[in-house]
Amino acid sequence: MAEAKHRVVIIGGGFGGLYAAQRLGNAPNVQVTLIDRRNFHLFQPLLYQVATGGLSPANIAAPLRSVLKRQRNTQVLMGEVVDIDLANRKVKLRDQAEVPYDYLIVAAGASHAYFGHPEWEKLAPGLKTIEDATEIRARVLSAFERAERTDDVQERQRLLTFVIVGGGPTGVELAGAVSELAHHTLRKDFRNIDPTTARVLLIEGQSRVLSTYHEKLSAKAKRSLEEMGVEVWLNTMVTAIEPYGVTIQREGKQEVIPTATVLWGAGVQASPLAKLLAQACGAETDRAGRIMVQEDLTLPGYPEVYVIGDMVHLKMPDGKLVPGVAPAAMQMGSYAAADILDKIAGRLRRGPFRYWDKGSMATIGRASAVMEAGPIRLSGLIAWLAWLFVHILFLIRFENRILVMWQWFVNYVTRGRSARLITGEHPEVAVLQAATKPSGFQA
Repeated sequence: MAEAKHRVVIIGGGFGGLYAAQRLGNAPNVQVTLIDRRNFHLFQPLLYQVATGGLSPANIAAPLRSVLKRQRNTQVLMGEVVDIDLANRKVKLRDQAEVPYDYLIVAAGASHAYFGHPEWEKLAPGLKTIEDATEIRARVLSAFERAERTDDVQERQRLLTFVIVGGGPTGVELAGAVSELAHHTLRKDFRNIDPTTARVLLIEGQSRVLSTYHEKLSAKAKRSLEEMGVEVWLNTMVTAIEPYGVTIQREGKQEVIPTATVLWGAGVQASPLAKLLAQACGAETDRAGRIMVQEDLTLPGYPEVYVIGDMVHLKMPDGKLVPGVAPAAMQMGSYAAADILDKIAGRLRRGPFRYWDKGSMATIGRASAVMEAGPIRLSGLIAWLAWLFVHILFLIRFENRILVMWQWFVNYVTRGRSARLITGEHPEVAVLQAATKPSGFQA
């Protein structure tokens, strides 16, 4: 009689979930079920390049079934998880289906956080999904198209003003890419406007951009952005976002920035599944909705349930939180899978999870980036080349690596962005285009 297989269910096909699934691939006596709302794995660190026309969505995505097709013990299900029954060990999907498990890995990721202003989301999209990227691409390119058609000088100036909120890696990368798009890629494409006159503003509430990096690297990043034509406003808070402008608080004064395009990179909120699990097991969550797990990534009282990635609040030995970045999710996924295999085999526990910080890097623009790995701090061309190499290496499929390398080479030589397409129906853009200027509004 065949021995019953241990059922391992993984929620989420991002970095953490995918690495866990691959670590469990073809393991004896294990049946893996990976559940995701989408049928593909997305390489989120390059989403900003899709949003600014540098890459196509297919360049940074890979079908989950294709990635895992050689793992005979792995099943992929496309579905949305709405509840988890910890007592009876069942995952419940929106279509009423139930998936039983013996071990569960929850890697549902995070979404945007608007700090108590959910109404801002329609006016200032964040960047977490393919849909977000194509929406941002449509808004940015549509602003130039609308500016080409208007004879109103103030309206043209408003349309050619782009505001990015948040000076973290996402905000810095978006600001640099939009500036390059305006000052180089589109420079000769229009007849009635000069795209190089576009204003790109990066608004950050703290005293420096890339605040998690060393002060010298933050200063270099700010200087590089300014050399590219980006206006960096520090110690500046956004107090309102309207269809015709952004209200900011700066140096004790309020100011309205007339703009048609606001992009959000200021914060994240853990998946609602984190709150659901916390309520079910009595765990706490932090301000960002991340669940506080035990040192082995399991829930209190439920050693068979692991929570990993952006959903997790876990402190390292030095007191700092494990960052919500791709390398951390990868390490967590591999750790959770290995720990499950140890439990199944009856081996000694491998001890608490320890994050190996291999460093951080952020690109600013053409041949410009910053990189920090322990005492090593690099900026400029060397950091940019390292950033290129690491991101190519982390792409899941070989075909994607070849496509991205070739596209980057062409973009570098020509300063072009071949994926500058306004596709599909974008209701938010239509609303902004149809909006009437409020009375008393001054550009």
